[in-house]
Amino acid sequence: MSDQLVLSAETRDRGGKGASRELRRNGRVPAVVYGGKEEPLMIHVEEKLLMKELMTGHFMNSVVMIDVGGKQIRTLPKDVAFHPVKDRPIHADFLRISKDSKVQVAVPVVFINEEASPGLKRGGVLNVVRHELELICDADKMPDDIEIDVTGYDVGDSIHISAITLPKGSESAITDRDFTIATIVAPSAMKSSEGDTTVDGGEAAAEGDEA
Repeated sequence: MSDQLVLSAETRDRGGKGASRELRRNGRVPAVVYGGKEEPLMIHVEEKLLMKELMTGHFMNSVVMIDVGGKQIRTLPKDVAFHPVKDRPIHADFLRISKDSKVQVAVPVVFINEEASPGLKRGGVLNVVRHELELICDADKMPDDIEIDVTGYDVGDSIHISAITLPKGSESAITDRDFTIATIVAPSAMKSSEGDTTVDGGEAAAEGDEA
């Protein structure tokens, strides 16, 4: 499960582009905490610390405790805007959440046991249709990633959400269809030698599912 992070912040009295530019010149990133039936709280955080947390790879699906003057606010990062040229964070949005609330997050998928997939062992290729899953999770039980076991999958097989056992407290945000997460497809050489029409059908099914 995702770790609970703590990010120190200070309140800011002034908004606007001028005040924000001044903060950035001093190594700070303007941010706002909103939601929870409370007024938005304008804050700023240290750029280096924010970048450090962003580099962990799971910042956006972690509970972040914003520490303002010793008072901690439970939040979920919702957006971090970057400078188009310098690739530095220039603004961040945080959503207030309660410990028992449900949140929607994008969780990356990780494929395991590829050596136990007959299709991959024969030279097939894992075609990932969805690199992330949109999940609704308990705020205190957000997974870092979802492991998908490809044991037994052969060329032409598709992996659908119905085949995945999600962690307790998590469910798919998409409930109206059994969408495709990945397929095992044959490389061109295999298709030519075997005349594999099953694979083409599997790819078409995946494309139709995503349409």
